[in-house]
Amino acid sequence: MRLHVVKAGAGSPPIVFVHGLGASADSWAECMRLLGDRHQVVAIDLLGHGSSPVPDDPAEYNRDRALVDIDEVIAELGERPVLVGHSLGGYLALAHAATRPGVARGVVVINTGPGFRDPDKREAWNERSRRNAHRFGVPAHVTTLNLQHDAVVMDHLAEMATPTLVLAGDLDRPEFIASGQYLERKMPSAHLVVVEGGEHSMHEDSHAADVARLIAEFVAALPLG
Repeated sequence: MRLHVVKAGAGSPPIVFVHGLGASADSWAECMRLLGDRHQVVAIDLLGHGSSPVPDDPAEYNRDRALVDIDEVIAELGERPVLVGHSLGGYLALAHAATRPGVARGVVVINTGPGFRDPDKREAWNERSRRNAHRFGVPAHVTTLNLQHDAVVMDHLAEMATPTLVLAGDLDRPEFIASGQYLERKMPSAHLVVVEGGEHSMHEDSHAADVARLIAEFVAALPLG
């Protein structure tokens, strides 16, 4: 397993946290503290972030390679986890559920979206990401992890039966609420909760307790097994 991983707590099911672009496992510290009394909590540093390796090859930084890295973390647990992802990490959690149905017991996504079916919109996203690469606090080649090359999540939404909690902050960009509404409509088992006063990284700030409570309630209601 090549990723740096932070583990704490005990209890089932385990919760695996996936951060956004330019962040790290540290961004989940407060949620892990609040949930670690009832669950094993695991936060990863994506490749090129935090204490994980930083390969020079840009080809290492793509969705499918990141999903394989997440597979390795899950395999170490020996139990079906709940995946929790923020922003890019949320997209990765959705992509994992789309391409590996039944592996995760549940998914929680925070201020994220499912990508784009329209190639022009997808390329516009990629161009913005390339233009803003210098703003994320990681080497520019690492930010290629943020690029999207297909519509794998969008194409599978209708068949993604994994229970999914979608959290969006009402002070974040409006498109995240719109994305959450779309996921709730299109996925068989998705539910949107808009967090009043929540901003983009609301799991890190004064709303961490709200986010942790919503995660705990969601996990407690999941079917056993």
